[in-house]
Order: sequence, then structure tokens, then C-alpha cells
Amino acid sequence: MIKSQTIEEIKSRMDIYEVVSDFVALKKSGSSYKALSPFTNEKTPSFMVSPAKGIFKCFSTGKGGDAISFLMEVDGLSYIEALKYLAQKYAITIEEDEVDPNYQAEQSLRESLFITLNFAKDHFIENLWETDEGKSIGLSYFKERGFSEETIKRFDLGYSLDQWQGLIDAAKGAGHKDEFLEQTGLKIVKEDKAYDRFRGRVVFPIHNITGKVIAFGARTLKSNEKGPKYINSPETELYTKSKILYGIFQAKNEIRNQENCYLVEGYTDVVSLSQAGITNVVASSGTSLTDDQIKLIQRYTKNVTVLFDGDKAGIKASMRGIDMMLTGGLNVKAVPFPEGEDPDSYSKQLGGEAFKEYLDENAQDFIAFKTGIFLKEGGDDPIKKAESIREIVQSISLIPDPIQRTVYIQECSRLLHVDEETLISETNKLLLKNSKEKWEAPSPEIPQEAYEPEKTETKISRDEIIKIQERESIRMLINYGSELVEGLEEGEISLADYFMSESEDISFETPIYNKILEIFKENLANGQISTIQQFLDHDDLSVKQAAVDLSTERYEISTNWSEKFQIHVAHESQTLKNSTYTNILRLKFRIIQKMIAENMENIKSASEEEQINKFLSIQGDLKSMEMTIAKTLGNVTVK
Repeated sequence: MIKSQTIEEIKSRMDIYEVVSDFVALKKSGSSYKALSPFTNEKTPSFMVSPAKGIFKCFSTGKGGDAISFLMEVDGLSYIEALKYLAQKYAITIEEDEVDPNYQAEQSLRESLFITLNFAKDHFIENLWETDEGKSIGLSYFKERGFSEETIKRFDLGYSLDQWQGLIDAAKGAGHKDEFLEQTGLKIVKEDKAYDRFRGRVVFPIHNITGKVIAFGARTLKSNEKGPKYINSPETELYTKSKILYGIFQAKNEIRNQENCYLVEGYTDVVSLSQAGITNVVASSGTSLTDDQIKLIQRYTKNVTVLFDGDKAGIKASMRGIDMMLTGGLNVKAVPFPEGEDPDSYSKQLGGEAFKEYLDENAQDFIAFKTGIFLKEGGDDPIKKAESIREIVQSISLIPDPIQRTVYIQECSRLLHVDEETLISETNKLLLKNSKEKWEAPSPEIPQEAYEPEKTETKISRDEIIKIQERESIRMLINYGSELVEGLEEGEISLADYFMSESEDISFETPIYNKILEIFKENLANGQISTIQQFLDHDDLSVKQAAVDLSTERYEISTNWSEKFQIHVAHESQTLKNSTYTNILRLKFRIIQKMIAENMENIKSASEEEQINKFLSIQGDLKSMEMTIAKTLGNVTVK
């Protein structure tokens, strides 16, 4: 296990902005940064990073925490893996306590699979560079494709020996378990016989976004091979094909820096383009593009340039991918290649610089590209031309931004020589149809009780209001507990002391808020005031998560806006005492309202005159307290 001193050094060195910006394109927003959530396919940024507090918060999913938590969430790393990633990033030497003899057996399944896959990667690389078969077959093939040694090493390319159990035997000799070889898809077991999946093939390791190998693709070099030319790892605990893009680890920084992602089909396309100097390129690995892959691209850029093979059938089949990217809010361009060429072959034919010029000169927006394809196919046939126009308008209707839709309609009108009003009308019909389908779609996740407000609405809304008010009160305490406010007689006191004096008669219903309150009380009894950082570093994950939620604001008033219009809006930090007092009063007000409602039920169910009189007396006291607080809060009407 990693020593506690090393963990503390990692935590003291890690910078939430530096870590998150490796995975997400952040933009300044006041004192924080915002971005589209890496966890959902959203259109409006709800993901916030606060460098001052060292935390992130995703308002669309509720996830939040420090840099370690982010790595665990964004790439499924374990706590130890996240620490090791950060140690490598900040050049910190990992010091570990003495390893328990049973430590290997006790590792989690995910960690064991990662270790096994990494061994396989190293084994395939060693085969490529150190064995006669690897050098004469695998290395020769890569060099014939024009790959330099630097490129081969950059992508961890390797070779699997043409042996039934070459990897299996090597893994056993190194102490790796058969079960992990099988679970990673490296070993196939059929009819009590075991053999290597990738034997006799060049190997392309597939990395996740943090650089760990999660799967492999492999290509046969035998012309008489009966099976498929390419085979891939099966889906595993670590690898879901629809959620990863080949080359994303190597390309992510360049995608963000160049604000564009080139999208191709296969492994060799990625490696060849990288060799030609196009380093912001990824591949869908021969599969149809998925929503998860689009979301992965969105982490780094909103601009995608699709590089199509010259094959007409392949181009038509890929049109669905363009529509999906438009729906996801991406700006899409396309580059076609001459008949019979693909990005790999054409980059070699032209050479690096000429190929870059070709991409720049031939990149078309999706309207021009799609129009050219469909009109060329339809020729002078009016029926086919009408069908082509409907196809193009269908794509335009998928664009979420109304201004972009308008611009593309104008462009479509110009290219197709069709009246703009006609195109607008057709687009609106499609938008209306899509909107209607969304509204009419069933929502199985909504319980039947939700459609019976007379039974549930009052109780749910009242409890929720109290929970919200409890949250506001604890939020003030956790963010400003150590700040000084004016006391009654003793001069300035901490907000935490003031809070306790004003709320001593309140019992919080939400368990986590009660837990935070007890931590404050315990520390105050020892002469200490809890700080927000102590809660963010707390061992209890529920306390840590609550601290993230309570210390992050989704919206922040723009400094430029307030300066431009000369409008000053007082922040709660400038009126701490009043804000705290008001929050506590509001909470008391809601608690009393709940007690009034519950006591009214007691009155209704009481059968004896003595009981009724008792509850009526309580009701009078409660209503009096309610009115007093309402007047203090400035409420005109008490409901």
C-alpha cells in the first residue's frame, strides 16, 4: 500500500484545474471554470471546477469531489490507481509500505485485469523487437506501412507469435492467473482446450483516456487466413467497444489544442495519419459511431472532421454517424477521398505536408458534403432529388442551435436552388414532429403516485422544502463557520458559535446535515472551528460528498457584467449574520408549519373532548409562533 506521507504529498501537489483539463475543455467563468459534463451528453455546461477549493461539481449528475475523485469517476480508476496516475503526473516517487504476501490475491478484479493486460502488451512488444519471428514478420510489416520506430513505440504496437499458447505460457511463468487471461479475452477456452486469441498477428493495444491498456485489436498477415482479417478483444469489465475511441489517449491533448478532431475508421488510419503529422485523430474501430463515443469527443472539442474512404457504399453507411453528431451538438465537416483511396493510403501517396493541405482545402461543411453525395446519386431524376432534399432537411432539423439551423437552411437553399421558405416549413414540421414524439413518449421511471397529487403533493412538498432549508442553513455554516460576525454582548464571535446559539432548539431531519452539525459541535467543544477543507478531506465519503455539494455554486455573477452596468449585488458573504439568521428563521418557519399540519391531523382524529382541547391549545401556540416568525421574515400572508 502507498505510504500516508506519499499520499499527503500527492494531495498537496495536485491541481484540480490541471488534472481535469487533461480530460475536459474548461472555460473561465468568474473565479471558477465550466464545461460540458464528461458524464452526460448535455448541451448546456453544468460541470464546474473551483481551483480555490480544489473540487469539481457536475450539476447534471450530482457527482463531485477532488482530483482523485474525478479520475475515479471519469475513467473508472480505483483509489490506488488514481494516486499512481497523479504521482506520475507530478513526478512524485511512490513509497509503499511492506507488501503483504497475500496482497496479490486480495487485489480487486479491475486492478488484476489491468495488470494482466499490461503484461500482455509488454509481451507483444518484446515479441516484435526481440524475436526472429516478430522482427521478420511483424516489424517488417509495420515498416512497410511507413511506420517509424518512434510511431510504433508511441502506439505500443506489438506482435503475437504464431503459437497456440505463446502468451498463456509466458503469463503462467510470470505468475499471472488463468482466470484473468480468460476474463480479459486473451485466452480462449473451447472443449477443454485453451489457446491464445491473437496468435500469429500484429497487435494494436487499445488504451483508455488515462493511457492504460484495456483491450487489443489484431490483424493477420497471412493471405490464406480463413478467419477475419481483424479481430478484437471481447467486451470485458474494462472494455466496452462503444465507449472508447482508438487513439484517444495519444490524441486528446492535440484535439483540445487544435480545437478539432479528425475521425477515421481503422487502427492503421490513426497510426498513418499520426505518422504524417495529423496527431489529433481517432478511430471508431470499424464500428458505427455511438452516443458514448460522441460524448467522449465532446470532452475535448465541438468540432469534428470526418475522413471518409472513397468507397460510395461506405460513405452512405456513415451518414447516420453525421446525423448523430449533429444531434449531439457537434460542428461537423467531412473530407472525401478519391475512389479507391482511404486516409491511410492517400496520406502515404501525398506525403505529410501535401496531405495536410489536402485536408484543409477539401474539408466541407456537412450540408455541402451531403448535398454533393445525394445530388450526384440522383442525377436529373426529380423524385430522387426530392428524396435527397428531404434527407438533407432531416439532418438540419437535428441541429439543436436555432441560429446554426437558419444558416444551414440558407446554405441548403443556395446549393439546391430550392426556396428558403419551403425548407423552413419542412424543417419546422420535423421539429414539431420530434418534439411531439418526446412529449408523448411514456416515462416508466415516474411512479403512478406522481399522477395523484391529492394523496402525495402536500406531504412531499413540505418535507422537501424543509430539507432544502436545512441544506441552506448547513451550507452557510460549512462555508463561513470560521468567519467573524457581531455578537450581542461579547463583541465579534464566529459564525459557527452564532449559528449554534440561534439553532439550539432545532433538530435536523436530514441525517448527513445532522452529522455535519455534530462534527461542528464536537470541534467547538474542543475550542476548534471546522473548516471547509476538513470536510472536503474527511474520511467519511458521505461527509466529503456533502461538503462538495454545499461548497459549489452553479451560477456566479459575472464581474464584467456588474462593472459594465455599474450594478452591485451584495454577496451573502458580505451579510453573513443576516443571511444565517434568515436561513434559520425560514427553517423554523417550515418546521412549525409541518407541526401545525401534523397537529391538525391529531385534532381530526381525536375523539375525547379533553384531547381535542389539548390539541387546540397546541395549535394556538404554534399558529402564534408561525405568525411571529412570518412578520419577522416580512411575509404578508401565512399559508
